[in-house]
Amino acid sequence: MKTIKKVLLLIFGWVSLIIGVLGIVLPLIPTTPLLLLAAACFVRSSDRMYDWLLTNKYFGKYIRDYREHRGIPLRAKWIGVSVLWISILYSAIFVVPLMFVKILMFAVASYFTWFILNLNTIR
Repeated sequence: MKTIKKVLLLIFGWVSLIIGVLGIVLPLIPTTPLLLLAAACFVRSSDRMYDWLLTNKYFGKYIRDYREHRGIPLRAKWIGVSVLWISILYSAIFVVPLMFVKILMFAVASYFTWFILNLNTIR
């Protein structure tokens, strides 16, 4: 059972990592929480993958900063909120025809804006 659990955690960690990386370019996929989830899966399944993730030049700093300070840099907040709202507004105006879906998109974007802005700011 222990081996099966480790394999499942490793698979789930990789899936979280891949979806988190996609979240860098796709607006409504939360990158940081998925990277943190991948780190949590890797720490319980593979020391090698966990160390690789924390020392990765692209993701490691964000995970370490969040773990140490429970926050993100001000630049990341501004970029995240800006990209979120630009993509939501574009989608609501030019792509989505249904008013209910537009309202739902604005509600989701508002929640994530609140969530991002309420994280500690690392200077």
